[in-house]
Amino acid sequence: MVFIASWFCADATLTGAKKKEGVSGQGVPAIFINEVPFRKSMATKEEKAGMRRKKVLVDWINSMLAPLEKGVAATKDFARKAREAMPWLYDHLEGMLGHHIVKPLTDREKKEVSALLTSTIIRRLPHIDDARLQGLLSRNDASFLEILTAGLGIDPSRERNYSIIRSKKLFRRVLIANRGEISLRVIRACRELGIETVAIYSDQEKDALHVKFADKAYCIGKSKNYLDIRKIVKAAKKMGADAIHPGYGFLSERADFAALCKKKGIKFIGPSAKEIALLGDKVEAKKRMMTNGVPIIIGHADPLESKEQAAQIAQSTGYPIIIKAAAGGGGKGMRIVRRQPDIGAAFDAAKSEAKSAFGDDTVYIEKYVEDPRHIEFQILADRYGNVIHFGERDCSIQRRHQKLIEEAPSPALTPELREKMGTAAVNAIKAIGYEGAGTVEFLLDKSRNFYFIEMNTRIQVEHGITELITGVDLVKEQIKLAAGARLSYKQEDIKIDGWAIECRLNAEDPSNDFTPSPGTVVNYLPPGGPGIKIGSTVHAGYRVSPHFDSLLALLMCLGKDREEALSRMRRALHEYVIEGVQTTIPFNEFVVNHPQFIKGNVTTSFIERYRVMEHLKKARARKGGPLSKEKKMLLVTTAVSHYLKDRQPAPQGSSWAKASRLDHLE
Repeated sequence: MVFIASWFCADATLTGAKKKEGVSGQGVPAIFINEVPFRKSMATKEEKAGMRRKKVLVDWINSMLAPLEKGVAATKDFARKAREAMPWLYDHLEGMLGHHIVKPLTDREKKEVSALLTSTIIRRLPHIDDARLQGLLSRNDASFLEILTAGLGIDPSRERNYSIIRSKKLFRRVLIANRGEISLRVIRACRELGIETVAIYSDQEKDALHVKFADKAYCIGKSKNYLDIRKIVKAAKKMGADAIHPGYGFLSERADFAALCKKKGIKFIGPSAKEIALLGDKVEAKKRMMTNGVPIIIGHADPLESKEQAAQIAQSTGYPIIIKAAAGGGGKGMRIVRRQPDIGAAFDAAKSEAKSAFGDDTVYIEKYVEDPRHIEFQILADRYGNVIHFGERDCSIQRRHQKLIEEAPSPALTPELREKMGTAAVNAIKAIGYEGAGTVEFLLDKSRNFYFIEMNTRIQVEHGITELITGVDLVKEQIKLAAGARLSYKQEDIKIDGWAIECRLNAEDPSNDFTPSPGTVVNYLPPGGPGIKIGSTVHAGYRVSPHFDSLLALLMCLGKDREEALSRMRRALHEYVIEGVQTTIPFNEFVVNHPQFIKGNVTTSFIERYRVMEHLKKARARKGGPLSKEKKMLLVTTAVSHYLKDRQPAPQGSSWAKASRLDHLE
């Protein structure tokens, strides 16, 4: 791709250069740099190094351009047309070059390359297929890469990793405004992209794994400061971060956080504040989807003003109905109503919970779909209007609207239905002008009709199973899109290969209505083997805090088909050892062994329909009540041992920190 640069040098003043005959004897004039612009004896060591770098670069460019000596007139005409069609062409040029040099360029090297291109580059021009070029220029969706490679016999798909269109590296340093599993996940993606990371942590988390793995770390004080947008942005500025990744949860869907980042000159890795606000308002989002032809559930499109209005709408719609928080998500601010007398209490409860959870008590009403499946489509969109989906995830195993088990693809979708739902999601996102990673969520009823319910404007907890079946690193793609890249893939590139299932392992007691179980993990042994992937920061001695989400680990299993994925999940759950706190492993084991789940007969009411909680309580009673005296003593002594160990000051220059820095230097 470097030879493209020569097109823009055709009329340049070529100072300090000399002409030579073309390498292949075609007689096309070529311009080479003067290799000895001054006496070597007068050059400093630094100047000699600069000369050597320039010579290596020019020799490399010459070898690339040697076969491309035909069609000078056509190429000049192409350059003129490309400039007219895309005035931003020059802005892309330096970034394209930077990504086609063997290693990333330093700022000084970039200046040298830029000077080289404008004055002393070869004048040897490739042949252009004018008919193909005209066709591309007439298309509104033609990519920069397609136009530049027109008629050159180059496969644009081989260039997908070099589609960044910035003159500098992706980001220099990214602060992750999160903790736990997702923080570690983002750190690993950044490390593969060559980006430095900054972890944030509360007073009690100095030894957390995400802190040890990051290049730098910043203490934000109390745990509540994970939600303090000003403290987070201040930390990013102090640590020299030029971007913030919000992860999921916490601030990931706060429009005011995205707006503050932009105001302070820090890139928010996600959609714009305007898009977050629009799609975060469930009422407005539904209106937009309906306008763009995406089916929505029958209901009232505007916010409810009173109990009386809610009762009137419910009467005309028909029961059951559901009252939902307009700014909500995660099951909060929702109430199902099946009878007229209950609507007043449900209205008050939904508004109160919405106000407490989201600071906004706006609610709306819609028809409640009985026994649906919860199907979501993973979306990536760039700033140039390109949008693709990565297939669906079935998230129907839920308790109180909280997802517990997910799988991809869904056993309920035919290829035709998948294409129909995916196309609906993509077209709607294009119409909105969305940028970044997101998830469009639908309900699928018994008649296989689908209805939009909401869009999550962030990376999802369950994104890992989509990565397993598509082979695409969604977090890395998300970061590249935020830096200005075009999508690396087209829709036809996305192929589903295999089947993946994810179980969320939480520190909760499923036999006691999922009561949280804070404490210290005294023994931790994750499973292994083919097709097993675990997202976790848990280890022996890990403290489960009552102040944060109870997620311990994401257990993902991949198989060539659903049967193999299920078999691996059953084995992995049986092998998983987490002692010291109660976990949801017994719940997950019960579900994945249930005959109806094995058949794929799953809806959002699975837990209630098959009385899962009742079975778990009976199973615990059969195992015996309280722990024996010996087991109690073992747990206590192990916990005390870990406590005393944690009280000892950590030596300076720990091996974890050293390993992290050594990795960064490689």
